[in-house]
Amino acid sequence: MVTIKGIDPKMIANNLEPSEPTHPGELLKEEIEYRGISQKKLAQEIGISYKVLNDILNCRRPVTTNTALLVEAALGIPAHILTGLQMDYNMQTAKKDKSFMERLANIRKIAAVL
Repeated sequence: MVTIKGIDPKMIANNLEPSEPTHPGELLKEEIEYRGISQKKLAQEIGISYKVLNDILNCRRPVTTNTALLVEAALGIPAHILTGLQMDYNMQTAKKDKSFMERLANIRKIAAVL
């Protein structure tokens, strides 16, 4: 976390976290629309079902490492960008889960005593 004396750390641009995480499917959807590629054509080209691709593009399914590599081969978007976005999305989603965060807090209390 970046700190600057006299400034609230939550107000520093490098410390900001989006209110809604960005799913890599959003980026892919915009990219294929911009390029004028149909979902059906891309799904066929990379060898996955249309439904799987559509679910990814509509943020209902995660981008796996294999899918990221297939997309990289077809569109030239680096796989590590897609998997990094997916990891960030997963982390931000987990942090918004109150019951999971309570569970983490309880584990931290127990670990502090050990």
